[in-house]
Amino acid sequence: MAKPIRQISRGIANEADVQAQAVDEILKALAENKEAVLSFIELTKELHEVHVFETAGALIKQRNEVGVIAMQQVNQPAVHNIIKSGFGLFKFLGGLQPGQLDTLLQGVTLGLKRMSQTGEQGKKQSIWKMRIRLRSPEIRAAMTTMVDFMEGMGEAFLKNREKRE
Repeated sequence: MAKPIRQISRGIANEADVQAQAVDEILKALAENKEAVLSFIELTKELHEVHVFETAGALIKQRNEVGVIAMQQVNQPAVHNIIKSGFGLFKFLGGLQPGQLDTLLQGVTLGLKRMSQTGEQGKKQSIWKMRIRLRSPEIRAAMTTMVDFMEGMGEAFLKNREKRE
């Protein structure tokens, strides 16, 4: 019959062996990800050349003063107006249907293209030619749209005025 085990000895890892194993794991990971590591090193080199790390270090060292200046800038009325306008813009865009916005932006894009072409050519148009162009379906559609736009804007202005009074 076998003798019972009375003493268990655990192998205590040598600190040098643990470090060697860690170095081996790191080298293996570096070899497996060679391209990513080289890209990261190149990016770090570029950031160092434009002094990003020095600037970031200086900002961190002076964080209290930088924070005070940043808060002073944020507390200015112009920044408050920008934030309020940003919320208003998001509310406006949220109220539009995607198709409406797409149509509107396409119209603005085409209108700006035509306007820049006319400006580059520098042609003058006679009143007679402009009168003839007013009969085209595109011009009539744009004019009708603009009149409807102005009517809606005027209605909003009047409602706003009534709210204030």
